[in-house]
Amino acid sequence: MSQLPFRKGLIVKEMLLSPNDLSELESVEVTEPQEIKTYHKCNKSLDHVSCTQNGSSVMTFLKRNAFVVLTMVGVAIGIGLGFALRSINMSTRDIKYLTFPGELLMRILQMLVLPLLISSLITGMSSVDRKAYGKLGLRALSFYMVTTLIAAFTGIALAILIQPGKSSRTASVSSSGEAEAVQTVDSFLDLIRNMIPSNLIEACFRKYKTVYSRSVSTGTSLGVINETETSENNDRVPVPGTSDGINILGLLVFSVAFGLTLGSMGTEGKPLRDFFDCLNKAIMRLVSIVIWYSPVGTLFLLAGQIVKMADPGEIGREVAMYALTVIIGLIIHSLFTLPLIYFMVTRRNPFRLIGGLLQALTTAFGTSSSSATLPVTLHCVEENHNMDRQVARFMLPIGATMNMDGAALYEAVAALFIAQVNKMEFNLGQIIILSLIVTAASTGAAGIPQAGMVSMVIVLASVGLPTEDISLLLIFDWILDRLRTTTNVLGDCIGVGVVQHLSRHELQSFQL
Repeated sequence: MSQLPFRKGLIVKEMLLSPNDLSELESVEVTEPQEIKTYHKCNKSLDHVSCTQNGSSVMTFLKRNAFVVLTMVGVAIGIGLGFALRSINMSTRDIKYLTFPGELLMRILQMLVLPLLISSLITGMSSVDRKAYGKLGLRALSFYMVTTLIAAFTGIALAILIQPGKSSRTASVSSSGEAEAVQTVDSFLDLIRNMIPSNLIEACFRKYKTVYSRSVSTGTSLGVINETETSENNDRVPVPGTSDGINILGLLVFSVAFGLTLGSMGTEGKPLRDFFDCLNKAIMRLVSIVIWYSPVGTLFLLAGQIVKMADPGEIGREVAMYALTVIIGLIIHSLFTLPLIYFMVTRRNPFRLIGGLLQALTTAFGTSSSSATLPVTLHCVEENHNMDRQVARFMLPIGATMNMDGAALYEAVAALFIAQVNKMEFNLGQIIILSLIVTAASTGAAGIPQAGMVSMVIVLASVGLPTEDISLLLIFDWILDRLRTTTNVLGDCIGVGVVQHLSRHELQSFQL
């Protein structure tokens, strides 16, 4: 009621206003109330903050995944450049010049093979203190070796069954020449000979290989073969020979034995353990730096491979089949092999365990690094499943470097795929060698993104396959790297559950 006189007074005043006053009123600027101004300002500031947050999140994503983005861009540009240059009919010399930046990438990777392999294996093996952990450490190593071997044989079986690199093409992608056929027995004996090199320095650049001669002994030279006289049967006689390349197997055996011996020396071996640990960290940091050159090298390697291809469409289908073969193998190993091992040992539901590890598995897929996922993995194992802290903190850091089931499966499929693309047949002895080398090379692989490229070079060089064909593998490597890292982390966690169950009596005695 108190507002009515006020409103009446306003009406009376409006009725008494003169025309001049009305014109003055029309010229008055109407301003918004302060509350409305504040509301609009808040809306503008919120919009600005949301835009800023979106921009910062995009930049954060690009910074976190810069290597993946650059690799994908390099692959896309390399494919486009290769198809654009196919119409020019480039000569062999021109193609060699085109792939020169890629050749530098391969030389960089080969340069890092030896120090990375030796330092990582010696560091990993020497960290296993058998006196402190006893059966616990032995069981952990046994689990890592068995699951990695199973993964390697799973990849080999799938590659032989599916044969992603074989087609009806008459021309191969890269002419690496026909490999001389070696008998299975001699191939197996070569494997044992290379495991025990007579000279470690020579093993860094040369390996033993049986060669055959059609000459026979004359009987007058005390068994020395005379290559000028042949028998009527013209028998092939195995003679000692060598081939260029690092004797990976011999260096692996020595590094494992040296690391285990160093770990058993206690405080006496600590200075040397610290040296190899520092060397391993320095090499891993060097790998993480020089790996940024790989998008550039991949671009030119891929362009050169496409220019040399007789049928790019067929190669594209084969590479897609290779990626599908790897994915099938990882699914089998992750959802069948590892859960079966866990169930057979513990008699518990493995998928309930996997359900509590989803945070670690998604982090592994996002970061593509077992080492970067380690804090999340420890949290999931200790908090979600209440696993023994001693077992988890002993096994998971070692597993992040040594237990590479996904990498072993991937490298086995990749090696056989490249052999099939180059029309090279592997006999039983070579497949055994491949499985052992893949197991050892994946065990020594660094737990950082794209470090598998270095171990892939080890595998290809050790079985006599052309290392430049690694560019074909990089087309889908950005997704396969994440999937195999997820498999690696799952294998680490299931290993903790298995070893904890097997060591439950020892753990109770430790607590007492």
